[in-house]
Parts: sequence; structure tokens; C-alpha cells
Amino acid sequence: MTPRQRRTTLVVGILAGVSLAGVLALNAFRDNVMFFFDPSQVVAGEAPIEKRFRLGGMVRPGTVDRLAGSLDMSFVVTDFKQDVKVVYTGVVPDLFRENQGVVAHGRLGNDGIFVADEILAKHDENYMPPEVARAIKEKNGGVMPVSPDSTAPPRI
Repeated sequence: MTPRQRRTTLVVGILAGVSLAGVLALNAFRDNVMFFFDPSQVVAGEAPIEKRFRLGGMVRPGTVDRLAGSLDMSFVVTDFKQDVKVVYTGVVPDLFRENQGVVAHGRLGNDGIFVADEILAKHDENYMPPEVARAIKEKNGGVMPVSPDSTAPPRI
């Protein structure tokens, strides 16, 4: 093999290795990306079935239902236009409560119920996750609606 052929083989090998690494990295990135959807998008069928994504909105008052003696619970997430039922098994954050912002990670089942494997709640009374606030404002003409069960709008 001549020096020129060795160099060409080396360059082709390096390019093949870099290309393979790039393809593997993109595949891993695509598998780990989690998109955010609000309840209106989920009801409209924009959210994937049986693939992980984040669902965000407000916990509708009066919908939190805990099964006595277990960690099973259900509640409804709303953007004040549409509602999505969420079921979850586990310990919820201390700050999880009705009429507050929440982001749930999980999968949407064929029955339209979101099965969460992680629940994230706001961290103080003046905060709502930015994507939840943005989605609710977009659905309501740029203003935060007043919850029907509250005298004041949810705080951002």
C-alpha cells in the first residue's frame, strides 16, 4: 500500500467514525427530548400516544383524588379551555395543591388519560412554570383567566 492510499484510508476511516458518532449522538438526543403540551393540544390530538412528554397547566380545584392507604392519586390538569385527567403513583411535592401550576412527565394512554411518572410543582406562591404560564396566556388571548373557584387569578 502506498503512502497516499494509507492516508486516504485513514481519512475515510476518521470520517466514517465521526459520522457514526454523530448519528449515535443525534439518535440519543432524539430519544431523550421531551416536548411540552398543554391540555388543549392533548385534547386536539397533537400530543403523541404512548411517548413521553410533559403536560402542564393548573390543577383544577376539586379534582384531586387520593386512594386511601396507597400512593395512587388522580387529578385534572386544565388550561381553562380543556381538561386532561392525570393518574400518578408516588409521592407528590409538598407544594402540590389545587389551583396551582403543575408540570407532569409521563405518557398519554389510548384512553386519553395521562399516566405521570413525575410531578413538578411550583416553588413559591408567586411562581408558575414559564411554559405553563405562556401556554395558558396564549389560549386565553394574552391574559391569565380567573379560576371559576377562586376570587383571584393564578399568580405568575
